[in-house]
Amino acid sequence: MNKSLLTHIIASIILIASFFLQEPFKEYFYYASLFALSGALTNHLAIYMLFHKVPFLYGSGVIELNFQKFKTAIKELIMKEFFAKEKVEHFIENEYKEIDFTKIVETIDYSQVFQALKEGIMESKFGQLINMFGGEETLNGLKEPFINKLKQSLMKLTNSSTFKEEVQKQLTNSNISEHFLKKIDIIIQKRLDELSAKEVRNIIENLMKKHLEWLVVWGALFGGLIGLCAPAFA
Repeated sequence: MNKSLLTHIIASIILIASFFLQEPFKEYFYYASLFALSGALTNHLAIYMLFHKVPFLYGSGVIELNFQKFKTAIKELIMKEFFAKEKVEHFIENEYKEIDFTKIVETIDYSQVFQALKEGIMESKFGQLINMFGGEETLNGLKEPFINKLKQSLMKLTNSSTFKEEVQKQLTNSNISEHFLKKIDIIIQKRLDELSAKEVRNIIENLMKKHLEWLVVWGALFGGLIGLCAPAFA
């Protein structure tokens, strides 16, 4: 049961019970519960009017009426809090440290590399010469030594400080982060453009509903306190 409904039920029960009480309690309970109920209902209506258009009530449905402004605000919030340039650069820099270049080198298909090299040699002027000594098959004996040598060279290269510094430099390059941010901006804008006024209202209402229920509770509480003072001024 939500807070709003529970508040209305409690205020209503106390109001009904006040008719069966004796003075002086009757008057105090009556005014306190009446003011509490009116405060809760007023705040409940105000919250409802914030998200929904009510006929003949000017200013109601403010979320739907200003949904374009809210879409812009949502986009700015996302870009500022999650995709600020400094945060993106920091993320890229930290993620880079987790990259295991050794595993990347191990996953390369060296057979395809050797095949491409072999085809390149055979298509060159050296191809005719090699054909005189057994053709393409004579190059197959070079496959294992070539692969081992290439792998060792790549391992040495990727583990060198010069290579790592250059990769880090390129990853943290402002052009890369700016390009990434532009892509994110386009994606978010495209999604927001697809949202209707009703969808924007539902998103904001779902985010705020639980917190706004406290306004009903506080409305009832302050209304009840004012109601307790009412008999003194009657």
